Amino acid sequence: MSYSVYIIETECGKYYTGVATDPYRRFEEHKSSKKGAKFFRSATPKTIVYIESGLDRSEALKREIQIKKLTKKQKLTLVEEHNSNQ
Repeated sequence: MSYSVYIIETECGKYYTGVATDPYRRFEEHKSSKKGAKFFRSATPKTIVYIESGLDRSEALKREIQIKKLTKKQKLTLVEEHNSNQ
């Protein structure tokens, strides 16, 4: 099974990083709040700004930790570089 690491931008400009087999389905779950992360109780998800696909579960979880350790500025750079390459 293939996993993806994703970053969601909230309405207030915060970033949330997560792992899922289907990041678009997971985004909808975050918006519905019943199955969404607690993070979204105080911040409304706006859009997915970054997806890194094709990872196994272990790789995806390690990459999630790496991304979560980045500063906001580093995350912005990651998102900008990813989006400019598409």
